Amino acid sequence: MAMVELILRAPAALVEPVSDALIDELDALSVSVEDADADTDAEQALFGEPGLPAPAPGWARSTLKVLFEQEAQAGAAATLLLAQDWTAGLAVQSLQAAPEADWVRLTQSQFEPVPITPTFWIVPSWHEVPAAARQVIRLDPGLAFGTGTHPTTRMCLRWLATQHAHAEPADLARVLDYGCGSGILAIGAALMGARHIDAVDIDPAAVQSTRDNAGANGVALNPGLPELASGEYGLVLANILASPLKLLAPLLTAHVAPGGWLVLAGLLERQADEIASTYAACSPSIALSVADREDGWILMTGRRA
Repeated sequence: MAMVELILRAPAALVEPVSDALIDELDALSVSVEDADADTDAEQALFGEPGLPAPAPGWARSTLKVLFEQEAQAGAAATLLLAQDWTAGLAVQSLQAAPEADWVRLTQSQFEPVPITPTFWIVPSWHEVPAAARQVIRLDPGLAFGTGTHPTTRMCLRWLATQHAHAEPADLARVLDYGCGSGILAIGAALMGARHIDAVDIDPAAVQSTRDNAGANGVALNPGLPELASGEYGLVLANILASPLKLLAPLLTAHVAPGGWLVLAGLLERQADEIASTYAACSPSIALSVADREDGWILMTGRRA
């Protein structure tokens, strides 16, 4: 299908409201934002650590590339936007046919099979399973976090893959994946022999994603909102970020059974001491230590006494 690309130039204050109007009211299929001053002396880099605000909300001048199904839609959208009082400073740069592309194939090409261990892989549904893979999670990109490409997810799965060989039966009798996202950690736990698995998230889309992915992998999970979590578990997994993990410390430690494991990810190396202190001060307390490192991220684990 031939599509049309409308390219706009916008000051920083207009990027968000114009983008919202294009998607919500003017039939745009997508909006991408780029630095209008890229590759010039005025180029502005935006850097920020995960979980922390970026040093600037956006570029001083941005290029909006807007995709439409039809030229008439793009023209009408540009005309309507330029007629508004609040869009002063917005300018049309061009209106042209979008480059021909197989959008599905282009998207799929960005996601390759991911090795967790030499024999444990995450494989998108459109890829063949690598010959070396003995255990496989079939997972496609979706609305929820957790495709296996991020170091925090890989470290959690790697821990599961190496730890389950030494696990006691009680460790895998009941498992809680708190903040399950795509359900990838819960699915990994199921493949490693966990029996009763609760996977919870505050986002209903994540709960549905977990349900769908569990079905695609033929494993039994109990996805739901956080109130589904109840009682004590032999293993509690939480791959979120430092700030919510600090707030959730009393709740998460209370869910860990005596002798059970707590596994936390979404943490930067510089946050290790603060997280360890927070969880040591809980009742029950859990002594956390760094179990794995990758690309500046860490995995912290500990057992309840």
